[in-house]
Amino acid sequence: MAVLSNKIVAVLTEEGFEQVELTSPIEALRYAGATVHIISPQSGRIKAWDKTDWGITVDVDKELSEVSPDDYDALVLPGGVMNPDKLRQNKDAVAFVSAFLEDGKPVAAICHGPQVLIETGMLKGRKLTSYPSLQTDLKNAGAKWVDEEVVVDNGLITSRRPADLPAFNKKMIEEIAEGVHHEV
Repeated sequence: MAVLSNKIVAVLTEEGFEQVELTSPIEALRYAGATVHIISPQSGRIKAWDKTDWGITVDVDKELSEVSPDDYDALVLPGGVMNPDKLRQNKDAVAFVSAFLEDGKPVAAICHGPQVLIETGMLKGRKLTSYPSLQTDLKNAGAKWVDEEVVVDNGLITSRRPADLPAFNKKMIEEIAEGVHHEV
């Protein structure tokens, strides 16, 4: 099952990520053989949000200032309300995400994670989903928002909520295995 044994995946997050939206994709990626790095503007350890309260603390593998998008084959953006709100205000984080979209590398974002994608200005005409409360923001950014468990648009994988994680993880692994997508 090590279909991703030659892939290195970045998981970009801040404090306040939704716990299962980080742990479940990382577990699936590692099971598929990928090398996964938790990347954050913070160093050391960052805290998860677990439904209604603070959850686990995870180690940051690399600080955002230490890495380049060129070092990675794909990007995962977990949700949570606090995490993407902090990231979207960080110009270095937005530039990091933008580089993956520009290069056609797979980008997987769940729940509130697509909030960060809005700041890239690169969603016009892209089909995606998210937590329902973001649909107006995404439509205003030019995206075609749909209410589906998982949506794939040319290497951009999105899902709505933790209940969608099985479908999200499956599509994420398929897309990362395929590699770079070029516009047709």
